Amino acid sequence: MVSIFFTIEFFFLKIWYTRFNQLNEREDIKMDILETMKARHSVRQYKNQAIESSKREKINALIKDVNAESKLSIQVFYDEPKCFDSFMAHYGKFENVKNYIAIVGNKNDQEKAGYYGEKIVLKCQKLGLNTCWVAMTHGKSKAQIKRGQKLLIIISLGYGETQGVPQKSKSIAELGQADQKNEWFEKGMEAVSLAPTAVNQQKFYFELKNGIVTAKNLGGFYSRIDLGIVKYHFEAVTGHEVK
Repeated sequence: MVSIFFTIEFFFLKIWYTRFNQLNEREDIKMDILETMKARHSVRQYKNQAIESSKREKINALIKDVNAESKLSIQVFYDEPKCFDSFMAHYGKFENVKNYIAIVGNKNDQEKAGYYGEKIVLKCQKLGLNTCWVAMTHGKSKAQIKRGQKLLIIISLGYGETQGVPQKSKSIAELGQADQKNEWFEKGMEAVSLAPTAVNQQKFYFELKNGIVTAKNLGGFYSRIDLGIVKYHFEAVTGHEVK
């Protein structure tokens, strides 16, 4: 009888310990991605250094998974300098860009493009690569675009000459509000404040009310793509869905 009791006790302790470790691992992942967000800055000048095949494989695999989930047509191009060998690219101060990610979808996929594009951007940052969201300051890409689709945006990719510099940000109070003090919402808003947006405009607003998080764009240049980017930042760090 005593033996059965200890067996049952051990069984439940094992379940508790496993669950405890899983929760800790999730928190570690959330903190890890927040640190990645803090480290990632826009980079426009790149070294003449090829991306290794092992990293290309990881990027390709992620893009394949993202396309299956999002129904976007995200395409990556390596060792292809022509897209950024143009007047507009030089005007945008881009130098030596030989790799880029083209996000293709229908015209209503802009928010989705931002959300899933930023997921790829942060993965690239973890791989030791640098990126920059590029709206118009590039030339013609090699992206395959089907009927009903359009090129939504491009992300430059490679080894930066520098790691970039932190962007200026509005205060958390200017970016959102909660109906009561909430630790995870505050952490999510910290992540949101780190998100890249077109010309650093931060034209969005978050709200926590009755346990539900909503976000809206406030208009502006590429603000729908920006909204997808900031939603990804919030959800990746908190695990809470944004409506």
